[in-house]
Parts: sequence; C-alpha cells; structure tokens
Amino acid sequence: MIVDVATYRDGRRHEVPDLTATLRACREDASAADAAPSPDPAQEEFLWLGLKDPTAAEFADVADSLHLHRLAVEAAVAGHQRPKIQWFGDTVFVVLKVLEYFDDSSSVETGEIMLFVGRRFVVSVRRGAVGSLTEVRAAVERDQRRLARGPKGVLHAVMEHVVAGYATIDAELEQDVEEMEEQVFSPSRSSDAQRIYSLKREVLEVRRGAVPLVAPLRKLVDAGTGASGAPAHEVSHHPVDAQALFVLRDVLDTLLRTVDHVETYDRLLTDILNAHLAQVSVRQNDDMRKISAWAAIAAVPTLIAGVYGMNFKDMPELSWHYGYPLCVLAMVGICVVLFRLFKRSGWL
Repeated sequence: MIVDVATYRDGRRHEVPDLTATLRACREDASAADAAPSPDPAQEEFLWLGLKDPTAAEFADVADSLHLHRLAVEAAVAGHQRPKIQWFGDTVFVVLKVLEYFDDSSSVETGEIMLFVGRRFVVSVRRGAVGSLTEVRAAVERDQRRLARGPKGVLHAVMEHVVAGYATIDAELEQDVEEMEEQVFSPSRSSDAQRIYSLKREVLEVRRGAVPLVAPLRKLVDAGTGASGAPAHEVSHHPVDAQALFVLRDVLDTLLRTVDHVETYDRLLTDILNAHLAQVSVRQNDDMRKISAWAAIAAVPTLIAGVYGMNFKDMPELSWHYGYPLCVLAMVGICVVLFRLFKRSGWL
C-alpha cells in the first residue's frame, strides 16, 4: 500500500501523476547523472515513495523500475530483519527497528522501516503498526538544507528520528525501573515478579533494536571520515558530507548512550528480581515461623484439655472445687509465657 509519494526539486514538493513513469525516469536520470555529474546536486530532482506492508506483487514494479537488488527486495517484503546498512551497487539498503512506548500499558511495540536509497530516489517500506514517517517527511519538507542533500538527507533524517525514539523510550524505561526498585524494597507486600519480567522483556525489545544498529551506523560515520575500510565504490556513491557527519556523529552518540543505559537496566532488573525472590523466601520463612509459634502456643491448652477429656475415674483434681479454674489459669499462663518468649525471639 502506498502511504505517500512525491518528488522534490529546488526545495519544493511536487505531486506524482504517473508513478511508473516517474520511477523509470528516476533510474534513467540517476544513470545519466553518474555519467555526467551535475555541478549542483541540490538541483537534482529525487523521488520519495512510502509503502506500508507491501506484498511481493505490489513491490515488483518498484523493484524492476529502480533495479533494486533481489536479496534486498526479498528482505523488505518478508520483514523481521536485523538492523543493518548494506550497499548493493549504487543503492543503499537500510533496516531500522522502530520502537514506540505506550504509557497506559508501559509496553514497547516494535516495527520496521526499510529504506532503499539511490542517487535520485528513496523508497521507504514500513512494516508493523508503529513507525509512521509522516512527521519525518513533514520535517524534511520544511527543512531546505535536508532537501538540498537529496536522498541522503532523507536517510539521515529517518535515522535521527528512529534513534531519537530510542532515547525517549530510554527515559521512560529509566523511570519504570526506578519505580520498580522502590516498590520491591518498600515495606508493603506485593507480587512484583511478573511485572519485573515484563519490564525485562521491554528492555530486551529495545536492545534488539538498538544494539545491532551500532556497528553499521559507526561504519557509515567512519565512511565520512575515510576510516571505515569500506569498498571505494560504497563511499564514492554515498559520501557523508561534513554537515551530515556532525548529525550522524550525534545520532551515534545518542545510540551508544541508549545502549549503555539499556544494558544497565537489564542488569539492574536481574538484581531486582533476585532481591524480590529473596524477599519472598524470607517472608515465607517468617510466615512459617509465625505459624509454628502459634501452633506451639495452641498445643498447650489442647494438650491439657485433651488429658482431662479422657474418661478415667481417678484423675487428679477432678473432685476439687478449684480444679477447673486452676486448669484454665494454667493454660492461659503457659500460653502467655510462650507468647512472650516467641515475641522476644522474633518469631511473632
């Protein structure tokens, strides 16, 4: 399904009357531009096509018109890919995990964004319920400098948006972990094991999205400094200019900080879970001690009453006028002494 499609030239958006013709023109113009580069790349028109959950048949025309690599197309259609940045000839294929935090359920939902970035085109493929690029497109259309950088500017804007989402979730997770820590170590009794485990699952979702992106993003940053060791054709077709390098370095720093925090949350939640289980064990032992103490106190009057409840004629004090109150007094006295002893020892 096509979400949005437009071409951009001279910092302005232009609607696309015939998508098939525009796709082929973008490919032909890119080939011509490679043969005779424009002195001002900012004047080059490029296409941005946004798709959501396309089928193989729906994506076939786009792939054929833009000569997209078969493996990248299969990955975009199938989904469930690991975050990565790959070069296929003169096209960059980028896979990003998009994360969104929901306050009402304190849960993290995951989606995917896959980008095909060429000289004259950007094809964004979104899979899942989260990860809309509507805000990103609107922000790019308002920013003449990003539009002037063409498809690369779109790529950088999308990556910046995705990593900024990681940082937002990082702050939410930090608050949730702190609340969980306070809850576990509070005097009140509660069953927190399920919530701790659910929170660890959310942290795992963030790790799955953020950690694999570190290496390819660092490679892209290194390509801009010439220190990546990437093949020459990769860097030449998709250079990172000085302005974009500052943006990508900031994105990488944010990503690394998020990864460090998330790994800390994971270790801390493990410690919190262990502490909670230890507390449960201690409370169970405490409960058992209290039960045992009360059972011991209740055993004394039960024993005395049981003895005098037996049907024997010659039992001591049966005919004595004060035998019954003395027996009751002995029961109460022994129970009081036992209660004070158990209280002093901490069993009650």
